[in-house]
Amino acid sequence: MTATPDVAPAGRADARRNREIVLRTAMRVFAEEGLEVSLGRIAQRAGVGAGTVYRHFPSKEILVEAVLARHVEGLVAAADRWAARAAPGEALFGFLLEVIEKSAGRQHVCDALTADQSWPRAVLAAAAQRFREALERLLYEAKQAGAIRADVRADDLSALVAGGAALRSAHRDRARGTGLVRLLLDGLRPQTVTEDHIFRDSASPRHETTILRYCAECGARLRDRATGRPARYCGPTCRQRAHRRRPVA
Repeated sequence: MTATPDVAPAGRADARRNREIVLRTAMRVFAEEGLEVSLGRIAQRAGVGAGTVYRHFPSKEILVEAVLARHVEGLVAAADRWAARAAPGEALFGFLLEVIEKSAGRQHVCDALTADQSWPRAVLAAAAQRFREALERLLYEAKQAGAIRADVRADDLSALVAGGAALRSAHRDRARGTGLVRLLLDGLRPQTVTEDHIFRDSASPRHETTILRYCAECGARLRDRATGRPARYCGPTCRQRAHRRRPVA
């Protein structure tokens, strides 16, 4: 007698495939149309019967939780990919940017999550815990490498991701929205002293030196000087013009 291969029954495989189709469709429909859509509408978009949807997800709340958990699990996998392929600082910042980009397209679902105080439920809570652990690992490695400010915490990053996703969604130009998000993330990097800052002597708070970057007369951008006093005018013409306008003592 020959052994028969251990395969799942066809009905069970079909059920798993139908559940996956419904879940992927729900993720897309919720992002496009919001959470007001009915399960019947999702069944129609998925090309399955309404009974198939209700069999796997008896209520919209259960379906929303499954969609959110799938999204979060995808982010956990992304954290692992970044950790494996990039240096600690690049891994953290690359991961944060990816989370913001992916979350920006699911603003309806994320808004529902933050508005409903009964969340998270068990399935989503487990996924959220794995996400937090992955984020904390990336943050710890980045701090060890000196790639991020030492006072940044994991909950700071979570809040920044939510704000970054809202900023990204609000901007009509995707490229410019992403650029603004990058500027936001750059604020997490360790601060360095540059000529753009205003320096203040703490012992003498009334004395303050500002390094100008534009000509005080014509507004042209000034060239940086490696040594000497900061330039105030772009050249002798503007300097003379400004001096001629000075009141005679």
